[in-house]
Amino acid sequence: MKLVISADHAGFPLKEEVRAYLTKAGHEVIDLGAYNTEPSDYPDFAEKVGEAIKAGVAPRGILICGSGVGVCVAANKITGIRAGMCHDTYSAHQGVEHDDMNVIVLGARIIGPALAYEVVDAFIGARFIANEERFTRRFNKVLAIEAKYHCGDGSKSPA
Repeated sequence: MKLVISADHAGFPLKEEVRAYLTKAGHEVIDLGAYNTEPSDYPDFAEKVGEAIKAGVAPRGILICGSGVGVCVAANKITGIRAGMCHDTYSAHQGVEHDDMNVIVLGARIIGPALAYEVVDAFIGARFIANEERFTRRFNKVLAIEAKYHCGDGSKSPA
């Protein structure tokens, strides 16, 4: 699978390990930074991953920061991005299968490399269950909420 990956300074070491693991497994991984542990701002990296997915560079992405919370919040501000913080394999595959999650978020200070590999594998191996009406119905409701609250200029849509 083709993926984009990014992290702030706190997530950089885990990003490097996950990137190397995925590359060795045969995935095409596009690294959008950070490229070192110099202090950096997590919203910048969340935006890079979201924009790359929206532009069709890759269908899915991986974001990492210290806790995972910051990049998750920032990524979900981008229309069309459905980021979920996952530190277990069940959430990683169910987020894709039930909610069409397209970005997985990891907290580098929460999860170690061995578990991160398993979680990312579960995310990559999962597919949205589009043929089950309940998942499609719920997903369409999420899209309706997104359309209601997001305009091209970032303001709330008129009600």
